[in-house]
Amino acid sequence: MFSLEIEFDPDDRDLLIAELWEAGSAGIVELTPRKVRAFFEGDRKALLAQYPGSTVREEEERDWVQSARDLLQPMEVGERFFLVPEWRDDPAPEGRFRIVVNPGMAFGTGVHETTRLCLEALEQYLRPGARVLDVGTGSGILAKAASLLGAERVWACDIDPVAVEIAGMGFVGSADAVRPGVADVVVANISPEAIVALAGDLLRVLRPGGVLLASGFELQEVEQVRAAVGSAREVREKGSWALIVVEKAPK
Repeated sequence: MFSLEIEFDPDDRDLLIAELWEAGSAGIVELTPRKVRAFFEGDRKALLAQYPGSTVREEEERDWVQSARDLLQPMEVGERFFLVPEWRDDPAPEGRFRIVVNPGMAFGTGVHETTRLCLEALEQYLRPGARVLDVGTGSGILAKAASLLGAERVWACDIDPVAVEIAGMGFVGSADAVRPGVADVVVANISPEAIVALAGDLLRVLRPGGVLLASGFELQEVEQVRAAVGSAREVREKGSWALIVVEKAPK
């Protein structure tokens, strides 16, 4: 048994995960939004050729699928959410919404700091009856959370067809395909490069007085994002990660 530690562009994450499963991985652990560890048996030559620059580590013999699953336990996030891996049947504590997550297939299991930042921000800024756009939906966890919080309408999109299929909602595409002024809340947990590139569209689709919740970047990247999206109402931090809240001026 050996593992490969692979660094990647966040925009390529879902394709990489699908490739690793297709290559026969016995388990995949998400280390950061830019790095995974995948476990394999057998010949490593072809894998090293396919993923040059990856780091190989010899692993002890054990059930790596179960070990990977054991890393993800049910967890409470914010004041309202209870995230449960799909293989668990733990009931939600009273007063919390239960969301089933499918780790390892699309980004957004709730474990990562940026996902938790977005869930907590949705709790504060989403009002019942709001219209929400989730850009880069990944696993769909933020779109599902918005619905549970009482959103009247939720649109979800992702440039990866696999992510849209896994999420079970939304369309293949991005914010540039959405008409202006339709959303009260836009949430985008994507890479800083993607936020900068989409900044105009993320703000364009907001109604006057609406808010953009942007995350997926580290603290040292805050100014890069702020320069693209404009003045921030607040910046939230969790570990080395950040979320920016931008409010569109009312008419």
